[in-house]
Amino acid sequence: MFDIAEELKKLPQKSGVYLMKNDKGEIIYVGKAINLRNRVRQYFQNSKNHTAKTKTMVPHIAEFEYIVTDSEIEALILECNLIKEYRPRYNIMLKDDKSYPYIKVTIQEKFPRIFITHHMLKDKAKYYGPFTDNYAMRETVETLHKLFPIRKCRKNLPKEIGKDRPCLNYHIGQCVAPCSGAVSEEEYGKYVRDAMDFLEGKHEDIRKKMEQEMCEAAEQLEFEKAAGLRDKIQAIQSIVQRQKMANISLQDADVIALVRAFSQCLVQVFFIRNGKMTGRENFNMTAPEEQSRSEVMTAFIEQFYSGTAYIPKELILQEELTKEGRPLLEAYLSAKRGNKVFLTVPIKGEKHKLVELAYKNANLVFSQFGEKMKREERRTKGAMEEIQKALGLSVPLSRVEAYDISNTQGFESVGSMVVFENGKAKSSDYRKFKIRTVVGANDFASMQEVLTRRMNHGIREETEGKSSSFTRLPDLILMDGGKTQVHAAEEVLQEFEMKIPVCGMVKDDRHRTRGLFYQGKEILLPPSSEGFRLITRIQDEVHRFAITYHRNLRQKKALHSTLDDIKGIGTVRRKALMRHFGSAERIAKAEVSELLEVTEMNIPAAEAVYRFFHQV
Repeated sequence: MFDIAEELKKLPQKSGVYLMKNDKGEIIYVGKAINLRNRVRQYFQNSKNHTAKTKTMVPHIAEFEYIVTDSEIEALILECNLIKEYRPRYNIMLKDDKSYPYIKVTIQEKFPRIFITHHMLKDKAKYYGPFTDNYAMRETVETLHKLFPIRKCRKNLPKEIGKDRPCLNYHIGQCVAPCSGAVSEEEYGKYVRDAMDFLEGKHEDIRKKMEQEMCEAAEQLEFEKAAGLRDKIQAIQSIVQRQKMANISLQDADVIALVRAFSQCLVQVFFIRNGKMTGRENFNMTAPEEQSRSEVMTAFIEQFYSGTAYIPKELILQEELTKEGRPLLEAYLSAKRGNKVFLTVPIKGEKHKLVELAYKNANLVFSQFGEKMKREERRTKGAMEEIQKALGLSVPLSRVEAYDISNTQGFESVGSMVVFENGKAKSSDYRKFKIRTVVGANDFASMQEVLTRRMNHGIREETEGKSSSFTRLPDLILMDGGKTQVHAAEEVLQEFEMKIPVCGMVKDDRHRTRGLFYQGKEILLPPSSEGFRLITRIQDEVHRFAITYHRNLRQKKALHSTLDDIKGIGTVRRKALMRHFGSAERIAKAEVSELLEVTEMNIPAAEAVYRFFHQV
């Protein structure tokens, strides 16, 4: 039994993060502290100075734990990560789980590459972004590869130089083939530096340089080369004309404003890079009504910039940050950027006008999509509440897991697990199971194997201190089926001594969702209700996920006798061929030139495939 009074005495006077838990062991709040002992004790002292949020939360705290850190900044980073992972009920939450693309230049390599990525690694590469307009960003990367003959392949150079013949990009003039040793590292580096200058907005210098080369080529009667340079100049002008000038005095900044109504907030960010507004984005947040605008702004800065790869030189804010949050965030952002980051709250001038513009846009979006947000709330959390009431459950439904089994006459039996949190699919927590212990079409035993493995995973990872989709137990388990499948799940839960409600999702004669089977009774929800629609979505999703996995396994079996037997064609090329052609039959009919259109293919591999099917 957790004795709060005794545990409070053990708290260290060090910086760190604390996690408040309810009687189910769920994390309901994550906070950071300069002094853990002082901060955590405040929650359990006289409540007259507590905020409304704290007064509401404290009665639900059954236990707490803490993690000591070496500094406040470490505590801030850890707090952000834990909030994103556990999404506690009483924290201000950034609802948008967006991953913004960046253009990456692998300058840490001898022969760098340029490509699009959603993840920033500590690999000494150069990242440009974020880009909110995916189409414009992809067009920019395509233009870069046309302007500068930089490689696209993933070969380990210079280790693999000379091992293969140059690919198709070399033959069409979009790569100088460093893989063949035809270009020196120094000469190749010039192309990379020009490309980086282009990404940094130095278009004019590049354009003038190309114009000079074009004139020289024309004078020497090299008209084909001159025409190619002319096309590149036009591509540069096209890119420049599409960019919108924001404020020439602002080279590198994010402008941030927020609008709120009750617990719903909308934050708008203008991204300004090299004096140009490269895009804008809206973010939805939820915050307890008693939280101030400063607290909401501070929470947004913490959560958004802890996850984004690029930190601008200046953040221009509509609201001042909290007194405690500002110095810590300035230090954290400056450390992450590598030099000083300025947090500005302008009251007049051009920066103030930009903030006002962001606020007006946020207001417009909020009023325009306010009703849409309400509908989404009814469709997700409202639907979960309807299901909870229909089943007569006392505990609110946050996490629901659904299971299904798929096989063809017992062949390649698989199980699927899909997860819905707060009424929304959480695809990162989906899991697939290939049935190991059951022979033939025995859905009852297969389902028991799947649930047993799922629970064992969760117990083992919790014991080892790990965290994954298995660690957190569901509030409700849904089975694709009726009484039999529910009974299979209940037997497994009894063995683990777990009390989790289990329902069967039953279908009518037309194989459509009809209702829920719970505690020996069938419970029907109105077909027009959001709860019924959510059950339908969950049932369709778990069935789709199982069928897709089963189909993929069957296709792998079917392909084994063909593509797997071709020497030099591994997993990556086999998948690439199937994506490109769609079937083994079309691959068999393809010519070498058509096979070379697949990015992962080179000439020897294409010839090997062609020889295999044509017995050459």
